[in-house]
Order: sequence, then C-alpha cells, then structure tokens
Amino acid sequence: MKHLKTALLILPCIALTSCVTQCGANASNNGWGVNVGTILNADTLNTILGGQTSLATLSNTDIIQGLKEALNIGSTHVVSQLGTFNGFNADPNIKIPLPDTLAKVDSALSTIGMNSLTSDLETRLNRAAEAATPKAKALFLSAIQNMTINDAREILNGPQDAATQYLRKAMGPQLAQDMQPLIQSALSEAGAIRAYDNVISRYEQIPFVSTLAGNTKTQLNDYVTTKAMDGIFYYVAREEAAIRTNPAKRTTEILQKVFGARR
Repeated sequence: MKHLKTALLILPCIALTSCVTQCGANASNNGWGVNVGTILNADTLNTILGGQTSLATLSNTDIIQGLKEALNIGSTHVVSQLGTFNGFNADPNIKIPLPDTLAKVDSALSTIGMNSLTSDLETRLNRAAEAATPKAKALFLSAIQNMTINDAREILNGPQDAATQYLRKAMGPQLAQDMQPLIQSALSEAGAIRAYDNVISRYEQIPFVSTLAGNTKTQLNDYVTTKAMDGIFYYVAREEAAIRTNPAKRTTEILQKVFGARR
C-alpha cells in the first residue's frame, strides 16, 4: 500500500515534469526564455512528495545538534534505567564483578564456605554504581553540551554507535575524574568499604594464604568508576543505534531531520 501511494504521487509529478519541459521548450522557441530548472527541480519534487531533508543538504550545525540530541536523550534514558535498584546488579550485560585482584580471595573463602562475604561485597559494588548513576546525569549532559565535534558528517555516516564512541574518547577521561567523588561516596554509603574490610580480615585468618599485592582497597574507587561508565556507555550506544534505525525513536524535530536524512 505504501509503495502504491508513493507511485500515485510520483506519476503526476513525472507527467508535470514532462509537461513543463515541453512547455519550456515551446516557450524557448517563442523567445520567452523560461528556465525549466527554476520551475521544477529536485527540491520542489522532494517537497511535493513530502520527502525528508537529504543528507547532502544538511548543514554541519544541524548534524552536530542532531548528534548531541541523540546523546542527550540516550543518556537521560540510560540514567533512569540504571540508577535504580538492581539497575546494575540484575543486568548480566553490565553487572560489576569482583575485581580480578580479589579472585584468589574469593576462591580461598569458597573453600571454607565463606564466599557469601565476597558475594555481599560484589552486590554492594553494584549498589554503589546504582546510587551514583543518577548523580552523574548532570556530568554527562554537560559533557555532551561542551563537546566539540569536528567530524560531524563522518560520525553521522559512521557505525551505529559512532557518536557514543566519540563522546567517550573526547570526554571520557574528564567524566571519569568527575565521577570518582560520586563513586567514592556511594561506596561508603552502600557499605562496600566495610564489606571489603570484612572480606580481607577473614581471608587473612586462613592459614598459609598469600598476602595480597598492592592496596586493593584504594583501587576500588577507580575500578567501580570504570565499570559504571562501561555500563552507562554500553546502553547509550544502544540508544543511539535505536535512534539511527528506528524512526519511532526520533522523538524530536532535529532527530527526525538529521537521522531521517541518513537513508
């Protein structure tokens, strides 16, 4: 049905083009000097057919605005999704596991039936990420707003997560730095620091275990910050892909204009 409607629209336009062309030729022969191209060109046909803006006619400003809008909407949705109870902990795609540095601790505690301590620690690491994520929303939106995009058209024509990749590359280090105080506070409030101390205390009571190298406790903040950002960017990328591929996800005029042109 859609193709039939399109054909019914196009056929009159073809006929009109033929008519105008013939009239233009007759007019030229009679010395009227009519330029058919100014009467009916590609843009006019596009308007008649209700077509979308073509990619070639999009301005760089429009593209940048569209890319940032996609990231803004994606980030807002993701923060709402992940910044809730079990937003991280119950999602196998982004659940934060114990750091690799605690693998032997978990193994040793498992042999004496006390791996519930490490399971509790893992849960609290995820709770910290869930608590910090809503507070990170303003950081992400600010980073998107302040991001300078030099290759907008290339990003638009790139992979389905090209804008998300660009955001992480351009603003990721600053975002991580800004998120660390939020994560540090959330780790404390979630009881993760106390849980870590309990794990290490019980581990060190096991005979003949090796001492942990380095200060794993001080590394928890960096670790959870990185993993939380991994989770957020994972879903922002999926939101971007949905906007690129599903017209129903283009909920604003600029999204429709920019991503509608990318056919």
